[in-house]
Amino acid sequence: MISITLQSYDVFFIELQAQTKQKPTKTEQIHFFIVFLYPNFVIMYSLKELWQIRNLPVPEGEWDGNVICLETNAEWSFGANETHGFLSCYIYTIITRGWLTILYNNRELTLREGDLYTYSPGFEITILSSSNDYSGICLLADEHFTLSLPTMRDAIRTAYFTVVELTSPVLPLKTDDFRRLRELMQMMIHYQQMGLPLANDSLRMLYNLFLTDLSTVQQHSIREHRFPKRVEEIFLGFLGLLPQHFEEHHDIGFYADCLCITTTYLSRVVRQVSGGRTVVDYINQMLLMEATFLLRQTSMSITQISDQLHFAEVTTFARFFNRMKGMNPREFRKGK
Repeated sequence: MISITLQSYDVFFIELQAQTKQKPTKTEQIHFFIVFLYPNFVIMYSLKELWQIRNLPVPEGEWDGNVICLETNAEWSFGANETHGFLSCYIYTIITRGWLTILYNNRELTLREGDLYTYSPGFEITILSSSNDYSGICLLADEHFTLSLPTMRDAIRTAYFTVVELTSPVLPLKTDDFRRLRELMQMMIHYQQMGLPLANDSLRMLYNLFLTDLSTVQQHSIREHRFPKRVEEIFLGFLGLLPQHFEEHHDIGFYADCLCITTTYLSRVVRQVSGGRTVVDYINQMLLMEATFLLRQTSMSITQISDQLHFAEVTTFARFFNRMKGMNPREFRKGK
């Protein structure tokens, strides 16, 4: 049993305030209190909370905490290991120099110059090592903000269900793709530094452009893996059907029938191209993304959401959500 006295809690924050020369924010107090009491406790941070916890400089003007882009180095990257939690945001990092080794969901990956690394919300990541000259440019976008906008939601679906959700979150970029995506990121940094009244709107539009470009790059990447033409057609056909029908059809048979193939063949194709992911994996990720959006951005009841996503019973939906997200729908809606 773990216990702590109120006095020791007060002393902890008095010392913290003395070191930082300012009173900790409520977010910082919750963070330090949890880490102090329960070092193995897992919490989710929004983009704005991450900036507060790490005491990072915010853009000029009124930043809404939804999208931010910055240049990074080894010191900045290693600081991510100190957050003691998961990030509720999408992150895209282009390696511009050197290399960086990370542990991504218990898999060791080395990112090299010219690679694009994509982080999906809720995944575990630890920075292991880097070259002395490592540098990158990083775009971060809040998950709830991204999923709240129809255009963004469509773009993220298209971008994420091609290469990003395959075997590796690392995508080697061609020279032209590297230059184009980096230029979009640099434009974001420029608008942040200017502090213009409509900077947040500009960041949102540039983020949308970035996702559109990323989707195109990923489609080309699939084709360049030199899968047989028929295999490629089936896989891309499946990805095209999924956003249109995932709410109503959770079964592999529907997609196989639409593509005029057997369920066995569709399963084999998806596993072959994705490196082991199943048709059900893709369907479940789409259902989870939509459920997350409906719980946080609408006033629909949990029963109504369950019905819209065509679960047989609300209890079935609750079990599905808890298995995928690690908490039940009611807890997620309350922001726990």
